[in-house]
This record gives sequence, C-alpha cells and structure tokens, in this order.
Amino acid sequence: MNHLAHLFLAPDSPEARVGSLLGDFTRGLDLAALPYSVRLGVRHHLAVDSYTDKHPDVLASKRLFSGQRRKFAGVALDVLYDHFLLQHWNEFTDADQNTFITGVYSELQDNEDLMTPDMSRTTRHMVSHDWFGSYRDLDNIGYALDRVAARIRFQNSFAGIIDEIRPLHSELEAHFLSFFPDLQKFAGGIE
Repeated sequence: MNHLAHLFLAPDSPEARVGSLLGDFTRGLDLAALPYSVRLGVRHHLAVDSYTDKHPDVLASKRLFSGQRRKFAGVALDVLYDHFLLQHWNEFTDADQNTFITGVYSELQDNEDLMTPDMSRTTRHMVSHDWFGSYRDLDNIGYALDRVAARIRFQNSFAGIIDEIRPLHSELEAHFLSFFPDLQKFAGGIE
C-alpha cells in the first residue's frame, strides 16, 4: 500500500500515523528508541504490506500487467490504490476526505522530530505539492509513477506504465474494491 492508504488505515493517533509512514524509512533506524505509538505504527505498516502482498485480488491485479512490466506492478498498484481510495472514499469512511488530508499534512509537519531525514524530506515534498490531492486524477498517477521510474538505478521498462493501467482501469478498480474492505477489516484488528 502507498502513503495515503497507510495513513488512512493506521491506528488513530498522530504518532501512529507518522509510524505508519516511517515503515518505508526504517533503514538504519533504532526502532526500540522510538515512542511506543510510533513503533505501533511501524508494525502496523509492515503487517498491512504483508497482508496486501498475499491477497488474491492483489495477486490477480499483478498478473494483468505485461511480462515486461510485471516486476513493477506492485509499485504501480501501491500508488494506483491511493487513487482508488480517493475515488471511493465514502464507501470506506464517513470522515471528510479534505479534512482528513489536511489533518494528516498538519500532523506530519508537527511531528518531524519523529522522522528520519529521508522521511522528513519526503513528507515536506508531499505536503508542499499536495500529493494526495493530486492522486485524485489518473494523469497525475501516471506522472508520479514516471517519477518513481526515473529514480530506479538500473535499466527498466517501468516508465509509461500508466499506458498499461488505462485499459485495465475497470478491472484493477474491481479488484481494489474487492480487496480493500478485507484489508480495512484486517488493519482494524492489528495490535
């Protein structure tokens, strides 16, 4: 899952939400030195990722991609799932989408002291460029995925993956809508 979904599913505290993103930035980090609620968020992140990677709808979605791009399907789905979450927000929560996003951005800014330098740089960029707001538009998903492709340090065919996503959009969305309620139930039971 990508950033928005992790924040959406995280235990309900600013520190746990920070931890839910910190799960992607743990290299060299002494987890034991973190406050309990941040560690809870990191554990939550790892459990959500593990569950997601094994879910039949996610596996079926990955198989839809060409052999040339299948290696990167998981990364593409992570970002695409944030798009689908935004598109179907009211099916999963009564919380106002804009209020949630604004609140999360504020929490991230207020809790930089809990972040690694890499995470702090990323979240500053996330907030200043309103990543989550931009994820409402499929064209911006393509742009975000191409930026990921540009950061890969080896020859790859990841760039332009949005061209494979477009004709698969309805099928990928159906898999997401089948998968996400399962994930939401699982995430709510993580302790």
